[in-house]
Amino acid sequence: MASEELYDHPGWRWCTYEGAREHVLLEGLRTTFREKLEWLEEAETLMLRFRAGRDRAERESQPRRPAPQDDGP
Repeated sequence: MASEELYDHPGWRWCTYEGAREHVLLEGLRTTFREKLEWLEEAETLMLRFRAGRDRAERESQPRRPAPQDDGP
C-alpha cells in the first residue's frame, strides 16, 4: 500500500472532529429508521443499567446505622 493510499483511507479522516461528524452523518444515512430505534432502545437499556449500578454503589458505600435499641418500659 502506497503512502498516499494509507493517508487517504477514511479511518484517518474520521479521527478528526470534522471527519467524525461526517462519519456519523454517513452512518445515519445508511441506517434504517428501525435500526435507529433499536439503537436508541439499547442506549436506554444501558443508561438504566448504569443508573441502577450507580444507585447500588451509593447505597453500599453509605455507613450503616445501628438498629434502634428497645429499652422497654
